[in-house]
Amino acid sequence: MSSAFVADLESLKSERLSGILAAGRLSLDGDAGGDPSALLQVALANEIGVSELAAVWMPTTAEVDVKIAFARQAGDEANHFNLVGARLSALGIDVAAWTPPPDNPLFAYMKSLTTTVERIAAGLVTLESLAYGVNENFMALCAARGDHETVRIYREYIQPDERAHQQLGQALLAKYATTEAEQAAARDTVLRVLEIAAAARAKAASRLGTACFPGC
Repeated sequence: MSSAFVADLESLKSERLSGILAAGRLSLDGDAGGDPSALLQVALANEIGVSELAAVWMPTTAEVDVKIAFARQAGDEANHFNLVGARLSALGIDVAAWTPPPDNPLFAYMKSLTTTVERIAAGLVTLESLAYGVNENFMALCAARGDHETVRIYREYIQPDERAHQQLGQALLAKYATTEAEQAAARDTVLRVLEIAAAARAKAASRLGTACFPGC
């Protein structure tokens, strides 16, 4: 059954995701490091990147309910961009002068996906799970530094959306990943997204001075 497949996939995803989340928690145990405004600018890049990704997928996704899910995701992530941008402005950063970085390997890989099942597995199921988990670590870092306004923004607006996207993705994957081939493709996509994300975050952690930085 598709529902059983999704449950098994969630267990596998959580197992592979645990290493990424543990790295962030380890940073919290010591001197977390990292410039707060630089960490929020990572969030800014991620939010606009995911919004663009979902928008790119929409025209070539045939299934209307999935198309609408990507539209919702694109809109929500654009709103997150505005929320994070407003917070950066309040911290004295000129967001108008900020320019998005080029695609990193993770976004480049996801933009190459062509099937609906792969896109659901990558964008709604896996990327949003990753974002939710690393954002929880980032919120703990912000709370420890007394930045309660950033915590509030994530708790009240960003995290509920990330959770809703993930749950929507699970429901859509149960609907559309009905054959062994589709389920294998979804599984491979989840593992590949997490593999690329782990490498990208490790590299970014060296540059930022901490593994405790937000997702999308």
